[in-house]
Amino acid sequence: MNDPTLSRRRFLGHSTHAAGAAALSSMGLLGLTSPAQAAVSDYKAIVCLFLSGGNDGANMVVPLDATRYGQYSRLRSAAGLALTGSGLMPARSSPLRAASSVADQPFAFNAALAPIDRWYGQGKVAVLLNIGNLRRPLTKAAYLAGGQAPGELFSHPDQENQANAGLGAGSATGWGGRLMDTLGVARALDAVAVGTAGRFVQGASVPANLVPESGGLSLNGFSFWPQAEADVRLAALKKVLAADTGHRLANAANKSLADGIGLAATLKSSSAVSLAATFPSTSLGAQLKTTAQLIAAHARLGAGRQVYYVSLGGFDTHGGQAWQHADLMKQLSAGVDAFQTAITGAGLDRNVTLFTASEFGRTLSPNDSGTDHGWGSIALAVGGAVQGGLYGEFPDFTLGGPDDASGRGVWIPRLGYQQLGATLGRWFGVNPSALSTQVFPAELEQFPLRDLGFMG
Repeated sequence: MNDPTLSRRRFLGHSTHAAGAAALSSMGLLGLTSPAQAAVSDYKAIVCLFLSGGNDGANMVVPLDATRYGQYSRLRSAAGLALTGSGLMPARSSPLRAASSVADQPFAFNAALAPIDRWYGQGKVAVLLNIGNLRRPLTKAAYLAGGQAPGELFSHPDQENQANAGLGAGSATGWGGRLMDTLGVARALDAVAVGTAGRFVQGASVPANLVPESGGLSLNGFSFWPQAEADVRLAALKKVLAADTGHRLANAANKSLADGIGLAATLKSSSAVSLAATFPSTSLGAQLKTTAQLIAAHARLGAGRQVYYVSLGGFDTHGGQAWQHADLMKQLSAGVDAFQTAITGAGLDRNVTLFTASEFGRTLSPNDSGTDHGWGSIALAVGGAVQGGLYGEFPDFTLGGPDDASGRGVWIPRLGYQQLGATLGRWFGVNPSALSTQVFPAELEQFPLRDLGFMG
Protein backbone atom coordinates (compact mmCIF):
# COMPACT_ATOMS: atom_id res chain seq x y z
CA MET A 1 0.00 0.00 0.00
CA ASN A 2 1.48 3.34 -1.02
CA ASP A 3 -1.01 5.93 0.20
CA PRO A 4 0.75 9.18 1.14
CA THR A 5 -2.33 10.29 3.09
CA LEU A 6 -2.13 7.32 5.48
CA SER A 7 -0.11 8.78 8.31
CA ARG A 8 1.20 6.65 11.16
CA ARG A 9 -1.11 8.53 13.57
CA ARG A 10 -4.17 7.78 11.42
CA PHE A 11 -3.20 4.13 11.08
CA LEU A 12 -2.79 3.74 14.84
CA GLY A 13 -6.07 5.48 15.49
CA HIS A 14 -7.95 3.17 13.13
CA SER A 15 -6.11 0.09 14.38
CA THR A 16 -7.40 0.79 17.89
CA HIS A 17 -10.78 -0.43 16.71
CA ALA A 18 -9.77 -2.89 14.02
CA ALA A 19 -6.98 -4.88 15.64
CA GLY A 20 -7.80 -8.15 17.29
CA ALA A 21 -5.72 -10.03 19.77
CA ALA A 22 -2.74 -10.23 17.40
CA ALA A 23 0.28 -10.95 19.56
CA LEU A 24 -1.24 -9.13 22.53
CA SER A 25 -4.02 -10.70 24.55
CA SER A 26 -5.72 -7.31 24.61
CA MET A 27 -8.97 -5.86 23.32
CA GLY A 28 -7.16 -3.62 20.87
CA LEU A 29 -3.75 -2.09 20.17
CA LEU A 30 -3.23 1.34 21.66
CA GLY A 31 -1.50 4.24 20.00
CA LEU A 32 1.12 5.73 22.31
CA THR A 33 2.10 9.29 21.50
CA SER A 34 4.83 11.48 22.85
CA PRO A 35 3.85 14.14 25.38
CA ALA A 36 2.99 17.48 23.82
CA GLN A 37 2.62 20.92 25.33
CA ALA A 38 -0.98 21.00 26.48
CA ALA A 39 -3.07 24.15 26.48
CA VAL A 40 -3.86 23.56 30.15
CA SER A 41 -2.07 24.19 33.43
CA ASP A 42 -3.70 21.56 35.65
CA TYR A 43 -5.05 18.02 35.51
CA LYS A 44 -8.70 17.09 34.91
CA ALA A 45 -10.56 14.00 33.79
CA ILE A 46 -14.13 13.28 32.68
CA VAL A 47 -15.53 9.76 33.03
CA CYS A 48 -18.63 8.69 31.08
CA LEU A 49 -20.49 5.80 32.72
CA PHE A 50 -22.90 4.58 30.08
CA LEU A 51 -26.00 2.66 31.21
CA SER A 52 -26.61 0.51 28.17
CA GLY A 53 -30.10 -0.65 27.29
CA GLY A 54 -32.14 2.37 28.32
CA ASN A 55 -32.16 3.25 32.02
CA ASP A 56 -35.53 3.68 33.74
CA GLY A 57 -35.06 7.13 35.26
CA ALA A 58 -38.50 7.00 36.86
CA ASN A 59 -37.25 4.30 39.25
CA MET A 60 -33.89 5.96 39.80
CA VAL A 61 -35.02 9.32 41.20
CA VAL A 62 -38.68 9.55 42.20
CA PRO A 63 -40.60 12.85 42.59
CA LEU A 64 -42.61 12.94 45.81
CA ASP A 65 -45.06 15.75 45.13
CA ALA A 66 -48.59 14.41 45.53
CA THR A 67 -49.60 14.77 41.88
CA ARG A 68 -46.60 13.09 40.23
CA TYR A 69 -46.13 10.41 42.86
CA GLY A 70 -49.85 9.59 42.75
CA GLN A 71 -49.70 9.11 38.97
CA TYR A 72 -46.47 7.11 39.23
CA SER A 73 -47.87 4.85 41.96
CA ARG A 74 -51.19 4.18 40.20
CA LEU A 75 -49.49 3.21 36.96
CA ARG A 76 -46.68 1.09 38.35
CA SER A 77 -48.10 -0.61 41.44
CA ALA A 78 -50.06 -3.24 39.50
CA ALA A 79 -46.86 -4.38 37.77
CA GLY A 80 -44.92 -4.37 41.05
CA LEU A 81 -42.66 -1.57 39.84
CA ALA A 82 -43.66 1.32 42.10
CA LEU A 83 -41.10 2.17 44.78
CA THR A 84 -42.60 2.75 48.21
CA GLY A 85 -41.46 2.80 51.84
CA SER A 86 -38.19 0.93 52.22
CA GLY A 87 -37.70 1.01 48.45
CA LEU A 88 -36.91 4.71 48.69
CA MET A 89 -34.31 6.71 50.55
CA PRO A 90 -35.61 9.39 52.94
CA ALA A 91 -37.17 12.33 51.16
CA ARG A 92 -35.00 15.25 50.08
CA SER A 93 -36.10 18.65 48.90
CA SER A 94 -34.04 20.81 46.61
CA PRO A 95 -34.53 23.96 44.57
CA LEU A 96 -34.69 23.11 40.88
CA ARG A 97 -32.11 24.87 38.75
CA ALA A 98 -31.34 25.35 35.05
CA ALA A 99 -34.09 27.85 34.22
CA SER A 100 -36.74 25.92 36.12
CA SER A 101 -40.07 27.53 36.80
CA VAL A 102 -40.54 25.41 39.94
CA ALA A 103 -39.18 26.74 43.23
CA ASP A 104 -38.78 23.49 45.14
CA GLN A 105 -39.17 19.78 44.45
CA PRO A 106 -39.35 16.91 46.98
CA PHE A 107 -37.83 13.66 45.72
CA ALA A 108 -36.09 10.48 46.82
CA PHE A 109 -33.40 8.23 45.41
CA ASN A 110 -34.03 4.55 44.84
CA ALA A 111 -32.98 2.82 48.09
CA ALA A 112 -30.42 0.83 46.09
CA LEU A 113 -28.65 4.17 45.50
CA ALA A 114 -27.98 4.77 49.21
CA PRO A 115 -24.25 5.51 48.68
CA ILE A 116 -25.08 8.03 45.93
CA ASP A 117 -27.65 9.60 48.24
CA ARG A 118 -24.84 10.08 50.80
CA TRP A 119 -22.62 11.79 48.22
CA TYR A 120 -25.61 13.95 47.28
CA GLY A 121 -25.87 14.95 50.94
CA GLN A 122 -22.26 16.18 50.69
CA GLY A 123 -23.16 18.38 47.72
CA LYS A 124 -21.22 16.24 45.23
CA VAL A 125 -24.04 14.87 43.05
CA ALA A 126 -26.06 16.78 40.46
CA VAL A 127 -29.27 15.14 39.22
CA LEU A 128 -30.16 16.15 35.67
CA LEU A 129 -33.89 15.69 35.17
CA ASN A 130 -35.58 14.63 31.93
CA ILE A 131 -32.44 14.63 29.81
CA GLY A 132 -32.02 12.87 26.47
CA ASN A 133 -31.06 13.12 22.84
CA LEU A 134 -32.28 16.35 21.25
CA ARG A 135 -31.40 18.46 18.24
CA ARG A 136 -32.98 21.59 19.78
CA PRO A 137 -35.47 22.40 22.54
CA LEU A 138 -38.67 20.63 21.59
CA THR A 139 -42.32 21.07 22.50
CA LYS A 140 -44.92 18.38 22.02
CA ALA A 141 -46.53 20.37 19.20
CA ALA A 142 -43.20 20.64 17.39
CA TYR A 143 -42.55 16.92 17.93
CA LEU A 144 -45.94 15.98 16.47
CA ALA A 145 -45.36 18.29 13.51
CA GLY A 146 -42.28 16.23 12.66
CA GLY A 147 -38.79 17.00 11.44
CA GLN A 148 -37.31 18.38 14.65
CA ALA A 149 -36.71 15.25 16.75
CA PRO A 150 -33.51 13.18 16.50
CA GLY A 151 -33.61 10.45 13.88
CA GLU A 152 -34.24 6.79 14.70
CA LEU A 153 -35.81 7.38 18.10
CA PHE A 154 -36.20 4.28 20.32
CA SER A 155 -33.46 2.39 18.44
CA HIS A 156 -30.77 1.16 20.84
CA PRO A 157 -27.70 1.45 18.55
CA ASP A 158 -28.76 4.72 16.93
CA GLN A 159 -29.63 6.46 20.18
CA GLU A 160 -26.50 5.13 21.92
CA ASN A 161 -24.36 6.50 19.11
CA GLN A 162 -26.12 9.86 19.29
CA ALA A 163 -25.71 10.11 23.07
CA ASN A 164 -22.00 9.36 22.80
CA ALA A 165 -21.50 11.57 19.76
CA GLY A 166 -23.51 14.49 21.12
CA LEU A 167 -24.65 14.99 17.54
CA GLY A 168 -27.10 13.45 15.12
CA ALA A 169 -26.56 10.18 13.32
CA GLY A 170 -23.44 9.68 11.24
CA SER A 171 -20.77 11.17 13.50
CA ALA A 172 -17.60 9.07 13.67
CA THR A 173 -16.35 10.90 16.76
CA GLY A 174 -17.61 11.39 20.30
CA TRP A 175 -17.97 14.62 22.21
CA GLY A 176 -15.38 13.56 24.79
CA GLY A 177 -12.88 12.94 22.01
CA ARG A 178 -13.72 16.28 20.41
CA LEU A 179 -13.10 18.04 23.74
CA MET A 180 -9.59 16.54 23.61
CA ASP A 181 -9.15 17.56 19.96
CA THR A 182 -10.05 21.15 20.82
CA LEU A 183 -7.54 21.35 23.67
CA GLY A 184 -4.75 19.86 21.59
CA VAL A 185 -3.67 17.48 24.32
CA ALA A 186 -1.61 14.62 22.92
CA ARG A 187 -0.26 12.65 25.87
CA ALA A 188 -0.45 8.85 25.77
CA LEU A 189 -3.66 7.31 27.07
CA ASP A 190 -5.63 10.56 27.03
CA ALA A 191 -8.81 9.00 25.62
CA VAL A 192 -9.52 5.58 27.08
CA ALA A 193 -12.41 3.13 26.88
CA VAL A 194 -12.17 0.46 29.57
CA GLY A 195 -13.66 -2.96 28.90
CA THR A 196 -15.89 -1.97 25.96
CA ALA A 197 -15.30 0.39 23.05
CA GLY A 198 -17.20 3.66 23.31
CA ARG A 199 -17.57 6.37 20.68
CA PHE A 200 -17.57 9.00 23.42
CA VAL A 201 -13.75 8.98 23.65
CA GLN A 202 -13.00 8.91 19.91
CA GLY A 203 -11.58 12.15 18.57
CA ALA A 204 -10.60 13.21 15.08
CA SER A 205 -6.94 13.78 15.95
CA VAL A 206 -6.77 12.15 19.40
CA PRO A 207 -7.24 8.38 18.93
CA ALA A 208 -9.42 6.37 21.27
CA ASN A 209 -7.64 3.67 23.23
CA LEU A 210 -9.18 0.44 24.49
CA VAL A 211 -7.92 -1.49 27.51
CA PRO A 212 -9.33 -4.60 29.21
CA GLU A 213 -11.42 -3.99 32.32
CA SER A 214 -8.69 -5.67 34.35
CA GLY A 215 -6.28 -2.98 33.18
CA GLY A 216 -3.61 -5.49 32.17
CA LEU A 217 -2.09 -6.64 28.89
CA SER A 218 0.10 -9.66 28.32
CA LEU A 219 2.13 -10.79 25.35
CA ASN A 220 1.37 -14.38 24.40
CA GLY A 221 4.41 -16.63 24.39
CA PHE A 222 6.61 -14.29 26.40
CA SER A 223 5.69 -15.21 29.95
CA PHE A 224 7.38 -18.48 30.80
CA TRP A 225 10.09 -19.88 33.02
CA PRO A 226 12.97 -19.22 33.12
CA GLN A 227 12.19 -15.50 32.79
CA ALA A 228 15.68 -14.76 31.48
CA GLU A 229 14.92 -16.75 28.32
CA ALA A 230 11.58 -15.02 27.91
CA ASP A 231 13.36 -11.66 28.17
CA VAL A 232 15.81 -12.68 25.42
CA ARG A 233 12.92 -13.58 23.14
CA LEU A 234 11.20 -10.26 23.88
CA ALA A 235 14.38 -8.31 23.15
CA ALA A 236 14.68 -10.09 19.81
CA LEU A 237 11.07 -9.26 18.94
CA LYS A 238 11.62 -5.59 19.76
CA LYS A 239 14.65 -5.55 17.44
CA VAL A 240 12.60 -7.07 14.63
CA LEU A 241 9.82 -4.58 15.13
CA ALA A 242 12.26 -1.66 15.07
CA ALA A 243 13.71 -2.67 11.71
CA ASP A 244 12.61 -0.84 8.55
CA THR A 245 10.77 -3.33 6.33
CA GLY A 246 10.65 -0.95 3.37
CA HIS A 247 6.88 -1.29 3.36
CA ARG A 248 4.86 1.53 4.88
CA LEU A 249 1.92 -0.58 6.05
CA ALA A 250 4.19 -3.25 7.57
CA ASN A 251 6.20 -0.58 9.39
CA ALA A 252 3.01 0.92 10.80
CA ALA A 253 1.80 -2.51 11.95
CA ASN A 254 5.15 -3.18 13.62
CA LYS A 255 5.02 0.22 15.30
CA SER A 256 1.52 -0.56 16.59
CA LEU A 257 2.70 -3.84 18.13
CA ALA A 258 5.77 -2.18 19.62
CA ASP A 259 3.54 0.46 21.17
CA GLY A 260 1.38 -2.31 22.58
CA ILE A 261 4.41 -3.88 24.23
CA GLY A 262 5.31 -0.55 25.76
CA LEU A 263 1.74 -0.06 26.85
CA ALA A 264 1.72 -3.37 28.69
CA ALA A 265 4.50 -2.04 30.90
CA THR A 266 2.65 1.25 31.40
CA LEU A 267 -0.54 -0.51 32.44
CA LYS A 268 1.38 -2.83 34.75
CA SER A 269 2.83 0.21 36.48
CA SER A 270 -0.61 1.84 36.77
CA SER A 271 -2.16 -1.33 38.19
CA ALA A 272 0.31 -1.12 41.09
CA VAL A 273 -1.15 2.22 42.20
CA SER A 274 -2.70 1.85 45.64
CA LEU A 275 -6.26 3.14 46.04
CA ALA A 276 -8.10 4.15 49.21
CA ALA A 277 -11.17 2.06 48.35
CA THR A 278 -12.30 -1.53 47.93
CA PHE A 279 -14.09 -2.01 44.63
CA PRO A 280 -16.98 -4.44 44.17
CA SER A 281 -16.27 -7.73 42.39
CA THR A 282 -18.34 -6.82 39.34
CA SER A 283 -17.51 -5.90 35.78
CA LEU A 284 -18.28 -2.26 36.51
CA GLY A 285 -16.23 -2.42 39.70
CA ALA A 286 -13.24 -3.71 37.72
CA GLN A 287 -13.67 -1.04 35.03
CA LEU A 288 -13.86 1.77 37.56
CA LYS A 289 -10.90 0.44 39.53
CA THR A 290 -8.76 0.39 36.38
CA THR A 291 -10.00 3.89 35.53
CA ALA A 292 -9.15 5.21 39.00
CA GLN A 293 -5.66 3.67 38.84
CA LEU A 294 -4.97 5.16 35.41
CA ILE A 295 -6.22 8.56 36.56
CA ALA A 296 -4.08 8.49 39.70
CA ALA A 297 -1.02 7.44 37.70
CA HIS A 298 -1.49 10.05 34.97
CA ALA A 299 -2.28 12.89 37.37
CA ARG A 300 1.22 12.42 38.78
CA LEU A 301 2.66 13.28 35.36
CA GLY A 302 1.45 16.86 35.69
CA ALA A 303 -0.94 19.04 33.71
CA GLY A 304 -3.18 17.34 31.21
CA ARG A 305 -6.67 16.18 30.30
CA GLN A 306 -8.21 12.73 30.00
CA VAL A 307 -11.58 11.29 29.02
CA TYR A 308 -12.75 7.78 29.94
CA TYR A 309 -15.63 5.52 28.97
CA VAL A 310 -16.98 2.67 31.12
CA SER A 311 -20.31 0.91 30.84
CA LEU A 312 -22.93 -1.14 32.66
CA GLY A 313 -25.36 -3.18 30.56
CA GLY A 314 -28.67 -4.90 31.20
CA PHE A 315 -31.04 -1.91 31.24
CA ASP A 316 -33.32 -3.16 28.44
CA THR A 317 -35.88 -4.24 31.04
CA HIS A 318 -38.97 -5.32 29.10
CA GLY A 319 -39.66 -7.94 31.77
CA GLY A 320 -38.64 -8.77 35.33
CA GLN A 321 -37.70 -5.15 35.88
CA ALA A 322 -38.43 -5.00 39.61
CA TRP A 323 -35.46 -7.17 40.55
CA GLN A 324 -33.27 -6.47 37.50
CA HIS A 325 -33.29 -2.71 37.85
CA ALA A 326 -32.74 -2.86 41.63
CA ASP A 327 -29.70 -5.08 41.08
CA LEU A 328 -28.34 -2.71 38.42
CA MET A 329 -28.83 0.26 40.74
CA LYS A 330 -26.84 -1.58 43.43
CA GLN A 331 -24.01 -2.27 40.98
CA LEU A 332 -24.05 1.33 39.80
CA SER A 333 -24.09 2.77 43.30
CA ALA A 334 -21.41 0.47 44.71
CA GLY A 335 -19.10 1.13 41.75
CA VAL A 336 -19.52 4.91 41.83
CA ASP A 337 -19.13 4.96 45.62
CA ALA A 338 -15.82 3.08 45.45
CA PHE A 339 -14.62 5.24 42.56
CA GLN A 340 -15.45 8.50 44.31
CA THR A 341 -13.85 7.24 47.53
CA ALA A 342 -10.68 6.29 45.62
CA ILE A 343 -10.49 9.59 43.73
CA THR A 344 -11.04 11.54 46.95
CA GLY A 345 -8.34 9.50 48.70
CA ALA A 346 -5.95 10.32 45.85
CA GLY A 347 -6.54 14.05 46.41
CA LEU A 348 -8.23 14.41 43.01
CA ASP A 349 -11.79 15.02 44.14
CA ARG A 350 -12.07 18.37 42.37
CA ASN A 351 -10.11 17.21 39.33
CA VAL A 352 -12.35 14.33 38.22
CA THR A 353 -16.03 14.33 37.28
CA LEU A 354 -18.03 11.21 36.49
CA PHE A 355 -21.39 11.39 34.74
CA THR A 356 -23.97 8.83 33.68
CA ALA A 357 -25.78 8.62 30.36
CA SER A 358 -28.08 6.20 28.57
CA GLU A 359 -29.52 5.94 25.07
CA PHE A 360 -33.04 6.65 26.35
CA GLY A 361 -35.35 6.20 29.33
CA ARG A 362 -38.33 3.86 29.75
CA THR A 363 -42.06 4.34 29.53
CA LEU A 364 -43.78 5.36 32.76
CA SER A 365 -46.61 2.97 31.89
CA PRO A 366 -45.44 -0.66 32.27
CA ASN A 367 -45.97 -3.39 29.69
CA ASP A 368 -46.54 -6.16 32.31
CA SER A 369 -43.50 -6.78 34.49
CA GLY A 370 -41.29 -4.33 32.66
CA THR A 371 -41.22 -1.16 30.59
CA ASP A 372 -40.74 -0.25 26.95
CA HIS A 373 -38.36 2.09 25.16
CA GLY A 374 -38.85 5.71 26.17
CA TRP A 375 -36.94 8.95 25.63
CA GLY A 376 -36.12 11.38 28.45
CA SER A 377 -34.44 9.94 31.55
CA ILE A 378 -32.16 10.89 34.46
CA ALA A 379 -28.40 11.54 34.42
CA LEU A 380 -26.05 12.05 37.36
CA ALA A 381 -22.84 14.06 37.64
CA VAL A 382 -20.55 13.16 40.55
CA GLY A 383 -17.40 14.85 41.83
CA GLY A 384 -15.92 17.44 44.13
CA ALA A 385 -16.29 20.22 41.54
CA VAL A 386 -20.00 19.46 41.08
CA GLN A 387 -22.56 21.89 42.47
CA GLY A 388 -24.99 19.37 43.92
CA GLY A 389 -28.74 19.62 43.45
CA LEU A 390 -31.55 19.07 40.97
CA TYR A 391 -31.25 20.57 37.49
CA GLY A 392 -34.09 20.91 35.02
CA GLU A 393 -37.59 19.73 35.87
CA PHE A 394 -39.41 16.45 36.28
CA PRO A 395 -41.83 15.94 33.39
CA ASP A 396 -45.56 16.24 33.85
CA PHE A 397 -46.49 12.62 34.65
CA THR A 398 -49.89 12.87 32.96
CA LEU A 399 -50.22 10.23 30.24
CA GLY A 400 -50.93 12.03 27.01
CA GLY A 401 -49.99 15.30 28.71
CA PRO A 402 -47.75 18.09 27.45
CA ASP A 403 -44.50 16.14 28.01
CA ASP A 404 -45.69 12.73 26.76
CA ALA A 405 -44.82 11.87 23.16
CA SER A 406 -46.84 8.66 22.98
CA GLY A 407 -49.59 8.42 25.60
CA ARG A 408 -47.53 5.86 27.56
CA GLY A 409 -45.19 8.17 29.40
CA VAL A 410 -42.46 8.71 26.80
CA TRP A 411 -41.05 12.00 28.04
CA ILE A 412 -39.87 14.58 25.55
CA PRO A 413 -36.55 15.69 27.10
CA ARG A 414 -36.18 19.23 28.35
CA LEU A 415 -32.38 18.98 28.60
CA GLY A 416 -30.10 17.73 25.83
CA TYR A 417 -26.77 15.91 26.14
CA GLN A 418 -25.20 18.86 24.32
CA GLN A 419 -26.02 21.04 27.34
CA LEU A 420 -24.51 18.48 29.73
CA GLY A 421 -21.42 18.23 27.52
CA ALA A 422 -21.02 22.00 27.17
CA THR A 423 -21.26 22.44 30.95
CA LEU A 424 -18.54 19.83 31.50
CA GLY A 425 -16.56 21.24 28.57
CA ARG A 426 -16.34 24.70 30.13
CA TRP A 427 -15.10 23.18 33.38
CA PHE A 428 -12.62 21.14 31.31
CA GLY A 429 -11.18 24.36 29.93
CA VAL A 430 -12.67 24.48 26.43
CA ASN A 431 -13.49 27.92 25.08
CA PRO A 432 -17.28 28.49 24.78
CA SER A 433 -16.94 29.41 21.11
CA ALA A 434 -15.09 26.15 20.41
CA LEU A 435 -17.86 24.22 22.15
CA SER A 436 -20.34 25.70 19.68
CA THR A 437 -18.21 25.42 16.54
CA GLN A 438 -16.10 22.29 17.08
CA VAL A 439 -17.47 20.08 19.84
CA PHE A 440 -21.21 20.49 19.19
CA PRO A 441 -21.27 22.26 15.82
CA ALA A 442 -24.64 23.73 14.84
CA GLU A 443 -26.66 21.91 17.53
CA LEU A 444 -25.45 23.66 20.71
CA GLU A 445 -26.44 27.02 19.24
CA GLN A 446 -30.04 25.82 19.18
CA PHE A 447 -30.15 25.79 23.00
CA PRO A 448 -30.58 29.18 24.72
CA LEU A 449 -29.12 27.72 27.93
CA ARG A 450 -25.66 26.26 27.21
CA ASP A 451 -24.33 26.01 30.73
CA LEU A 452 -26.58 24.15 33.16
CA GLY A 453 -24.57 25.46 36.11
CA PHE A 454 -23.82 22.17 37.85
CA MET A 455 -20.02 22.60 37.67
CA GLY A 456 -18.14 24.92 40.00
